[in-house]
Amino acid sequence: MPAELRPLAFANQKKVYGLLMRCAGAALQKLALDPQYLGGRLGALAVLHTWTRAMRYHPHVHMLVTGAGLAADGSQWLTASNSAFLMPEGALSVIFRAKLCAALKKAGLLEQVPRQVWKRTWVVHCKAAAQGKQALAYLARYVFRVAISNSRLERIDNGEVTFRYRHNRSQQLRRETVTGVEFIRRFLLHTLPRGCAKVRYYGLYSPAAKQQLQQARTLLAAATADDARDAVSHSQLTAPLAPVAPARCPHCQLGQLLPLAVLPPQRKVPP
Repeated sequence: MPAELRPLAFANQKKVYGLLMRCAGAALQKLALDPQYLGGRLGALAVLHTWTRAMRYHPHVHMLVTGAGLAADGSQWLTASNSAFLMPEGALSVIFRAKLCAALKKAGLLEQVPRQVWKRTWVVHCKAAAQGKQALAYLARYVFRVAISNSRLERIDNGEVTFRYRHNRSQQLRRETVTGVEFIRRFLLHTLPRGCAKVRYYGLYSPAAKQQLQQARTLLAAATADDARDAVSHSQLTAPLAPVAPARCPHCQLGQLLPLAVLPPQRKVPP
């Protein structure tokens, strides 16, 4: 969210935070539904943060998004048209800006926003997040974190607090010393209003999309089973050229287990 919008956000936190997150999710879904990029419905988990690393006020949203989506008729699990990226940052930025402008107008808050903010390029940053399990394990440590952890506090002395942070652009480690009152002020800037949910779910992860999510899981399970069968078939064909390291004997854990063949049942299994 650009700096010009931050005073409005702070004065109307519950309303603007909700609009910010919903518009981010809607912008993602709009581009994802375009067959040029995906042509399906994404799943997205959104987390609201209001701070910089130096604890200054800067509302923004982190989103973890599926790298594929469910077709409109639910028949296919679709991957991105371009394997290099899911959707372009530039187009996403323009759509997000337009949707937030429309939402603020509908909420009766647009007149409080300087007009030049709608002519600026808004910052939307996208990057790959490895595999799902690794991304979730990383994200789980940060979802409900506060503006600063105790480990970043270096000294509290004579009414002053010294803390360290890493500069966002240079990635250099910096230290800042502020009065105790200023430190508390910065910390309290990030106390969310009562009833404001900082974690929200959109697209396939929305509570209203349980049926579509189940269909996506069914398709993924079938695709995973097919991939596993293909992998086994491929390994059997290429075994003489690329031998696999033998496993340990499951009984003594010392000898090497060398599978030679899988014997089919010689007689019917009794009921």
